[in-house]
Amino acid sequence: MDTLIEQQQETRTWRCAMKAGLALAGLILVVAPITLAKDPPDYDKGLLLSMESTSCGYAERDSKSITGQIIGTDSSHKKTQEVLCQEYLMQAEHITYRIRPKDDKHPALLPIGEAVQFRIHKDKMFLRVPEGDGKEREYLVLSMQLRQDSKSTKSNQ
Repeated sequence: MDTLIEQQQETRTWRCAMKAGLALAGLILVVAPITLAKDPPDYDKGLLLSMESTSCGYAERDSKSITGQIIGTDSSHKKTQEVLCQEYLMQAEHITYRIRPKDDKHPALLPIGEAVQFRIHKDKMFLRVPEGDGKEREYLVLSMQLRQDSKSTKSNQ
């Protein structure tokens, strides 16, 4: 009889330990993703001053056709066309950036004179227009210049 009571107590103790272990595992599974979540990126503010269309290469297209190559009637001249890229001038707090969209085939047109948000991660600039679609797009930084009013503020201090 004593062994039966001892077995029942062991079974109860084991069940309690299993329930506590499962509760702890469940708590870890719920809390871990919350603590490991990334913070949203911090954005700096800027103002788009201007946009220019600048030459960024040439597109070549052959005028050869398969039939013309077989018969031998195709001329071998190529049609070249100048490709224009959008180049923006963006003014930040201390620096003026000259930037170009990384996606040359489908660049989004940005509103000139509007405030934008940007962040620089490694060697890339990510820019978004909060009043627009809010989508973050990648840009190439062509040049950076320290703003003239920023220089005079530093020299006066």
